[in-house]
Order: sequence, then structure tokens, then C-alpha cells
Amino acid sequence: MAGRGCLSDKGLLPRFETIGHAPSGVLGARPSRIILNYSQAEEAGVYHLPVFPTEVTAWMEAGPDKWIIDGTLGGGGHSELLLKAGARVLGVDRDPEALKHAIARLAEFGNRFSTWEGNFSNIQQTAEIQNGEKADGLLLDLGVSSRQLDSAARGFSFMREGPLDMRMGPTSPRTAADVVNQWCEADLVRILFEFGEEPKARRIAAAILKQRAVRPFETTLDLADCIEKAIGRHGRTHPATRAFQAIRMAVNEELESLAAALDAAQSVIKPGGRLLIITFHSLEDRMVKRFLRHRSTAFVDDPGWPEPRPNPDYQFQLLARKAIIPTAEEISLNPRARSAKLRVARLLDPTS
Repeated sequence: MAGRGCLSDKGLLPRFETIGHAPSGVLGARPSRIILNYSQAEEAGVYHLPVFPTEVTAWMEAGPDKWIIDGTLGGGGHSELLLKAGARVLGVDRDPEALKHAIARLAEFGNRFSTWEGNFSNIQQTAEIQNGEKADGLLLDLGVSSRQLDSAARGFSFMREGPLDMRMGPTSPRTAADVVNQWCEADLVRILFEFGEEPKARRIAAAILKQRAVRPFETTLDLADCIEKAIGRHGRTHPATRAFQAIRMAVNEELESLAAALDAAQSVIKPGGRLLIITFHSLEDRMVKRFLRHRSTAFVDDPGWPEPRPNPDYQFQLLARKAIIPTAEEISLNPRARSAKLRVARLLDPTS
């Protein structure tokens, strides 16, 4: 199949060059009626157990006087925690199916819960922000949701037969099939290496081009089998793991969306408001870490000046100097939390 021109010069990858698990005295017993493990989730028909459940509620200082934006609503787990603490919540998601299920799940909270369909990168376009309201907190829980991952029809999983889709929302401009069947070899190598951190990117890209010349890829297992044949299986991790991550990130422009959301955060949070970001792989975490490090530094070195100069981008205070990681207990209850990291910052008041 004929490919289209390479995107290598179009900047696919944005360039960006934290004291304890939670505020002292805030974490106590976990809230009642919160689903804490996969057996309970299966019984209740709930997807995407929220990671860092007590940490998110504590660091957000969620309460009746707070309005919080959950920029990645997904299954509604974090929103439920915040609502149970008394806060108002705006849930944002580009996936209409996720919105439908979350609205049904959280109906008991009435008008304290509202939704907006769209990408969190455009969060400043919500009606509340457009009308001048500022949030007390913004939460971003990055990556694919369990509902999306577990649905064969969405095409995210290399373990289930499904169409090569991988779109998080219906407005995404491309599918995974478009990427693997049309993108040139150089672009495939680049996304596999940069987005998936796949050391065998060239071998996988060559195998994809060879197979699609005979027959286009149609299903997830078509692609997973091609990758496994190209690089073999070693250890417990499936050989297609990194490649599927890379393709999913390219399809949904995840790094571009994250970069835009980080830049927009200071315009949607009120001074003193909290920014909480949960990442699941090193590429996203590095981007968030570099952003917060720069935006929380009052003075920066300037090669042209004898001493550090005030940083015009100084906007945040780090509330946890290092990334917060899950406890062993949480990982045992929710294995998908094992690679999660939480970073926490507070927006400074520019007038003080």
C-alpha cells in the first residue's frame, strides 16, 4: 500500500527541557463504599479503579467549598472520590462512551457533577472557564482507561482480537490502521523509538512494511503477531507492548495534548489551586517533571548574565519534591497501579 509523506519534520514529539505521600494528618481510613480491588470492581461492573485514591483526595483538599476539574474522567473513579468528599466536579473526557457510563454511575451526586466532552488539552474552552470561573484543582490521570483497554472493539489490546482503531474519541483524525498501513518507515521508527522507547524500532518498522506490502493490517492480532515474529518473545512482557503504546500515543496525539494541557493549567486554576498529574510511563513523567521543575524555579541561569535572572515562567510551587509512587498495599489491590507516579503542585498568586 502506498504511504504518505513522512512527518519527521513536523515535530511529533514536543520538547520540554516533589516531602511524602500526602499532607501530614490528612490520610486516614479509606472512604467507605469505595471499590478497592478488582474482585469488588468485577462484582459492581466498575472499570478503571482509581490509582492513589486517598492521595488524590488529600492533596486536592477536596471539600464542600471546592470546585475541581477531573480532566480525564474515564470510569469516574477519581470523580467519585472527590464528590464523596463534598466537592463539585467537572468531568472531562473525549470518549462519549466514558461520559455516558460516568454520568450513570455518578447520578446520585446531582448537579454537583457535570461533564464536558472534549480533549483535556482544550480545557480552557469549557463553559465554566469561559464564564470566568477558576477551579480549585485540576487532575490529569494520563493514559488509556481500563474500559478502553478491555474492550476488544476499541483496538487497544494486543491480547484481544479487534479492529486496529486505538482512538480515545471519535474525533481523532486517524486510526492505528492508518498509522501502520500508511506511514513511512522513518516515521514508524521514530514513534516506536520515541513514544514507545522501543530499542528494536527499526526491526519492527521493517517487518510492518514487509507485511503490509502483501496485505494491509486489519486487526490487533495481525499487528501483534507481526511484531512477535520480528523480535521474538523474551521474558514475561509481551513483545508488542511498547509498539502498541507508541502507536496509541501517535493516534491520539497524547504528548501534544499533554503539552497543551500543561500550558493551559495556570489559566484554569485559581491562585492556590492544585495541579495533580498521574503518569504511567517514563516519557510522560519526564515531560511533566521538566515542566514543573521549570515553572517552579524562581531564578534561572542565563549565559549572557553574570548571575541568575528572574524566571518569567515561575508559576508553581512543588508540594512533593519527588514523584509519589503507590504503596505495596495498593499495588496488591490494583496491579495496574504499579507503574503510576503522582506529581503535585500549587499555583502561586502572582500578586503576592
